[in-house]
Amino acid sequence: MLDLLQDEATQQATLPGLEQVAPGYADWIITALFGGTYLRDGLSLRDRQLINLAALTAVGGVDPQLSGHVKTSLRIGMTRQEVIEVFVHLAPYIGVPKALAGLRVAAAALADADQEAGR
Repeated sequence: MLDLLQDEATQQATLPGLEQVAPGYADWIITALFGGTYLRDGLSLRDRQLINLAALTAVGGVDPQLSGHVKTSLRIGMTRQEVIEVFVHLAPYIGVPKALAGLRVAAAALADADQEAGR
């Protein structure tokens, strides 16, 4: 599940360094989140991804994680339009400034994804 949801670059940028700072924490994240929460019945990966985008945007200040989840959204089959619409939809619920901040992160992540795909 980790390999489906997170690209190799994201894994390598996060997990080895995390293990050095907090031994065992990376293993807990992988086991609990990717080996547990994501595998539960009741929600599709797409639904879970929509929730992730909304929650990370609402929390704010987690740009690297939000950027990674924007890319994950594409990886699991969401369209760019669907990703962008998440931030538009959030504005009346979380406030325009936070929705705009999320949209800026999403735009940069989508541009990175295009560059990585050679577009």
